[in-house]
Amino acid sequence: LLLPGKGARLVLVDGHFAADLSSLDMPEGVWFGAISAALVERPELLDQVVGLVPGDAAHPFAALNAAFFADGYLLDIAPGVALDPPIEIVHLCSGATAASYHTRSLIRLGEGSSASLLEVYAGEGRYWRNDVLAIRLAERAELARTTIVEESGEAVHLAQLDATLGREAGFTGFALILGGRRVRHEASVVMEGENARCRLDGAYVVTGQDEANIVTTIDHAAPGGQTRELIKGVAAGRGHGAFQGRIIVREDAQKTDAHQLSRNLLIGARAAIATKPQLEIYADDVKCSHGASVGDLDEAALFYLQARGIPAEEARHMLIDGFLREVVETVDDFATRVHLLRHLAGRLGSLEK
Repeated sequence: LLLPGKGARLVLVDGHFAADLSSLDMPEGVWFGAISAALVERPELLDQVVGLVPGDAAHPFAALNAAFFADGYLLDIAPGVALDPPIEIVHLCSGATAASYHTRSLIRLGEGSSASLLEVYAGEGRYWRNDVLAIRLAERAELARTTIVEESGEAVHLAQLDATLGREAGFTGFALILGGRRVRHEASVVMEGENARCRLDGAYVVTGQDEANIVTTIDHAAPGGQTRELIKGVAAGRGHGAFQGRIIVREDAQKTDAHQLSRNLLIGARAAIATKPQLEIYADDVKCSHGASVGDLDEAALFYLQARGIPAEEARHMLIDGFLREVVETVDDFATRVHLLRHLAGRLGSLEK
């Protein structure tokens, strides 16, 4: 689960901070720790933590989270501070009892600061995870967040991300969904400042009777914003995958450049994928596009590989791996990218069996 090296790491077990598994050493200007400690040491953040997601009443699971959350994490970076290497956040469920776990977290980056995170969700047994995260980026702040979801085969995973970007801020989000009985990964990004940049990419693999659902909303509320979005899915067995992406360009958000693409593979007659990219454009000086495709493996490519002596199953594996590798390689950090590809290879190995 963990990256090599000795970078900062925060571990939550069954929704609570595990100090003995964590390493929170940080440079001056950075507050990093459990939200339960932050509410004592940083009481001025209470309103921001409890009211993380605007319109909680319109999101019933976020409202439930606000009522029942027990812990989470806070990362607060002062202006001008750059963190390297990536910070790790690990959410584990022990499987000791069937239960629900509500975690609520906040990331704040000051003007001109930067950081990258790898966040992992994993566990054993039967449980329901309900996670809410808010991200607030000030002017020219840069954040890259990578997520791996490898929940147990009996788990329900709900995750909601709410991000607000200031002027010339940049946010890169990547989600790799590899496990969980029911998974819903939801991201909402508001481009409040001029010339803000957002990249949201992701991939999911579902098999058996698993379900994965990625829902994104990117709201361009200021001029000059840029969005890139690529989501890829693979469904085998009786797995069901879905993507619903919405890009909004407000009337004052002239010079917006936004592109969205969903590409999907169906492996097997009973698998299903639904995809719905959506643009809402109220400005007249923009450059926007979207597209979607759902299909099977390329028979010509399969024949080409088999004609050169590659067994059929290995040829299929190579094509699926190449299909998903494209989106994983959009992750900039080398160590994180290698980590993702290792986990993806393990998942595809079991998928082929």
